[in-house]
Amino acid sequence: MSTAVAASTESHSVHAGKYLTFFLGNEEYGLKILTVHEIIGMMPVTRVPRTPDFIRGVVNLRGKVIPVVDLRIRFSMDVVENQDVCIIVVQVRGIQMGIVVDRVSEVVTIAASEIEPPPSFGVDVPTDFLLGIGKSQGRVKLLLDIDHVLTDSEFMNAAASGAASSASADETAAA
Repeated sequence: MSTAVAASTESHSVHAGKYLTFFLGNEEYGLKILTVHEIIGMMPVTRVPRTPDFIRGVVNLRGKVIPVVDLRIRFSMDVVENQDVCIIVVQVRGIQMGIVVDRVSEVVTIAASEIEPPPSFGVDVPTDFLLGIGKSQGRVKLLLDIDHVLTDSEFMNAAASGAASSASADETAAA
């Protein structure tokens, strides 16, 4: 077996496992279950000035202020409101963050043999946020690498908006 084939097989076996699947429009996505803390219903989000559009703002989750990212906007999709919209609370680079999705589907186990590498669309189309393409139960699922959905600077903006709001809440409580 060639080194390239062995490395490809090895990397996909690393991605095999349980995924929480969810929808944005008609497209199904998956997150490694170990990155998911909880799923909560949509709640009031406080907008933070001077943040990018895809950062909806922050929420107070049982006393902890966390930033909330709208994946539809982050992925340049049309914004639509529906009753099933919810927030998946995930761990991103050591920080809790909420991601807004249209609806959660299920937890599925995806074997290494059911995961293809992300396709290459050329130099100008980044795909580093994709772990791979899962083929499970007759459907295609885009498996996200939650640590790379936001660029480094976007992540810093999101983390800073949560930290700034948390500090502001602490100051208000102390007054």
